[in-house]
Amino acid sequence: MSRSVLLVCHTGRAEAVTAAREVARFLGDAAIDVRVLETEAAELEIPNAVAVPNSPEGARGAEAVIVLGGDGTLLRAAEVAREAEVPLLGINLGHIGFLAEAEPADLTGTVRRIADRDYVVEERLTLDVEVIVDGQIVWRTWALNEASVEKSDRERMMDVVIEVDGRPMSQFGCDGVVMATATGSTAYAFSAGGPILWPDVEALLVVPLNAHALFSRPVVVTPQSTLAVEVLGNEPIGVVWCDGRRGTPLAPGARVQTRGSDRRLKLARLHHGPFTDRLVAKFGLPVRGWRGGVVPPQ
Repeated sequence: MSRSVLLVCHTGRAEAVTAAREVARFLGDAAIDVRVLETEAAELEIPNAVAVPNSPEGARGAEAVIVLGGDGTLLRAAEVAREAEVPLLGINLGHIGFLAEAEPADLTGTVRRIADRDYVVEERLTLDVEVIVDGQIVWRTWALNEASVEKSDRERMMDVVIEVDGRPMSQFGCDGVVMATATGSTAYAFSAGGPILWPDVEALLVVPLNAHALFSRPVVVTPQSTLAVEVLGNEPIGVVWCDGRRGTPLAPGARVQTRGSDRRLKLARLHHGPFTDRLVAKFGLPVRGWRGGVVPPQ
């Protein structure tokens, strides 16, 4: 049976297109077929690449999805890979690239490890997201990083009630509320003042955005918990966004409900170092003066 890999590229960056063509050439030399999305095929111009639908069907049966771009491109590729249950491997051509696993300086080594199947697959918790109006589900999707309920009118605050496991926890005026996974704790939730969770922590975050309330600290709950944000008031001033990519307006009285999903996203990992090192490298954290090393027990 022939082997194949799907390439997903930020075609708006010339360096990403060049890198995609190099990766395709390396894969071809390793007798691995190359797929590209129909929406990107004309710009990539990769000889012998097979154009596939921009849907999970395009990734189904592939060994991996190689993503050339930043975290935004990887989130776009996740929409294709998650349902197909194909692991993603990101090559960072963005700014921080927190989800990426490789750098463009080592394209040859990265492709060689893909060809040799020399990687491990890590599964990340995702969110099931529903919008409910008058007891009816009117919109349903999922998120890897977060579902964010936000005001759509910049001149006004939105009034919300936060609910955990069917019980109200707090009501306040705010700019919005972020409900995030551990993966998303380094994304929007981090910018909003939430804590960083290690990726293997099974938990969900609730982070209010500029809340006018005494109790407005981030809260950490289990992935089995059901979180909900109810939008109060009589005017439509809210919107929900999932990973900043898929969104819908919120009617007055709408309820945005999230919980940990049974379907996870697979990430291909080449490096097995501690998450602390990734955190320091990606955020450029100062560690001068560290004398470290774990003191052995006496």
